[in-house]
Amino acid sequence: MLSSGFEVLLLPNNLLRLMQGLAVTLKIAFISVLVSMVLGIVYGLVMTAKNKLVYGVCRIYLEAFRIIPILVWLFLFFFGSALVFGANLGGFLVAVIVFSMWGTAEMGDIVRGAVKSIPMHQWQSGDAIGLTKAQVQLYVIIPQAVRRVVPAAINLVTRMIKTTSLVAFVGVTEMLRVGKQIIEFNMMKNHMASFWIYGFIFMTYFILCYPVSRLSKKLELRWEN
Repeated sequence: MLSSGFEVLLLPNNLLRLMQGLAVTLKIAFISVLVSMVLGIVYGLVMTAKNKLVYGVCRIYLEAFRIIPILVWLFLFFFGSALVFGANLGGFLVAVIVFSMWGTAEMGDIVRGAVKSIPMHQWQSGDAIGLTKAQVQLYVIIPQAVRRVVPAAINLVTRMIKTTSLVAFVGVTEMLRVGKQIIEFNMMKNHMASFWIYGFIFMTYFILCYPVSRLSKKLELRWEN
């Protein structure tokens, strides 16, 4: 019966374990997003450089994370660190490293696109009134670029939160992995347990990501007017 499956979810120990798994999910997401935002801004500004070599190296880094699935990167760092360097980094650290690298690449491209989208006459206007290049960037370009960066950056945050579910494959006991463990333990007793456990995980991700997504939409509408 559905009610008995729901009881599996309500067991205090199961709820506690799911909340602990959620805490791990949020910790990975928070650290990765924080690192990505800081390094991504620097990376994006570097990508606007006119040096072709610098831009080429940055582009290769970006495309590597766009083309190769995040799960492959997780496996590469998790197993590769032990094989190549003889060091076991642990699933949590690997997750933070990979997600930070991926987020930096994506955030950098967002910043690059925002800066490049500013019309050339904005630079020329700054020069015309005697501003240095640094002043033009600080007082003219960056304020306009921020409007273009923030909505896309917020969308990136939601993608990073959702994608943290992949870290279960490298042994991190986050919310999805905990849910699978609970389901496997109760499957023989109640086959409806999976419906309620995965339903709880579904709603948790929705509750986490929907407000962030709505914030992005509101900012876009506000700045368009």
